[in-house]
Amino acid sequence: MASRTFKDSIEINPNAKKLIVFLDCGDTIIDEGTEIRDDQDIVIQADLIPGADVMVRTLAERGYTLALVADGRAQSFKNMLTDHGLYDYFTTMIYSETIKAAKPSPRMFKAALGALDLSEQDCSRIVMVGNNLSRDIKGANQMGITSIFLSWTPRYPKVHGDESEMPTYTIGHPVELIELVERLNEQLA
Repeated sequence: MASRTFKDSIEINPNAKKLIVFLDCGDTIIDEGTEIRDDQDIVIQADLIPGADVMVRTLAERGYTLALVADGRAQSFKNMLTDHGLYDYFTTMIYSETIKAAKPSPRMFKAALGALDLSEQDCSRIVMVGNNLSRDIKGANQMGITSIFLSWTPRYPKVHGDESEMPTYTIGHPVELIELVERLNEQLA
């Protein structure tokens, strides 16, 4: 899949929204507890979190630009998202494997901005959704990106370690993101 910029998305979809959604993958879209890996440690199969497919499809169909910002190996994400028919809903995909940094490193978020032809001035109209307070939330917060904690799994702490890990919003299930994103987009208008 060729990377598309935010400007390309607007040309493709004249109903494109101002708010941009960055999504983590593990325990945000994919249930990490169901991952099956090959001998190269590549995920070859995994189940979705209930409602994650509806969340991704609905946001994309409503005109939101979606970017995957995830720690892990590119082939793992391609396998999982293709298997569930979600791969092509993302305008760009940023992986720690190719960036050579992991969240909360600003490099991950800056790479997503660059891939979408955005600048740090656009951070106020971006949300980052993830399951990990010390990576997803802290990384978003340090960039001035609105952070949304998906408190779905018991595998990760649900209480922030310090102020830098405090999410702007918390949701319990992927489909809850749809209404929240719509409300945040309206506030930008």
